[in-house]
Amino acid sequence: MKSKKEEDITEEEQRPEEKQEEPAETIEEPEVEEEKAEEILKEEDEKAEEKAEEKKEETLEELVGAEEEAPAPAEEEAQPSKKEKKAEEEEEIVEERTYTIPLGKAWITPPRRRAPRAMRMVRAFINKHMKLEARKEGEEEEEEPAQLVISREVNEKVWERGIEKPPRKIRVRAAKDKDGNVTVYLAEGD
Repeated sequence: MKSKKEEDITEEEQRPEEKQEEPAETIEEPEVEEEKAEEILKEEDEKAEEKAEEKKEETLEELVGAEEEAPAPAEEEAQPSKKEKKAEEEEEIVEERTYTIPLGKAWITPPRRRAPRAMRMVRAFINKHMKLEARKEGEEEEEEPAQLVISREVNEKVWERGIEKPPRKIRVRAAKDKDGNVTVYLAEGD
């Protein structure tokens, strides 16, 4: 027979072994769960692929049916591309002038209002020199009034050094089309 002390020691030795076995079982369980999760994901992926293939087949069938109804390629070519549209717009130009617009008076205003004033000065200068008629509230016109379009390049040139320091002058090219609309571009070389 063993003494009580020896029995306690042997019991303690056995208990840690039991404790060690339990975590080992818990570690194995997640692996099993992971394998099951992977299998489920694979099945879901396969189902999704099958659905995607069915959709592709349906769209192909629709496209085949649409080709029969689609217009001939010659009709598609009748629509001009962006380059052709630009070329047509340039051909419509009736009058084109190059101006040096003085913007020195924009410097009279407070620093935080200079660039916006410079843009207003550009607009006013072009309205005056290209003879655009201002809209009058009392008159009703059936035709659309001529528009002034200032290009992005001109705007960026004025705002280049910030709101406080617009240029003292700027060279621009103003082009008037057959409808009377004026577009302002930055002059070449600037």
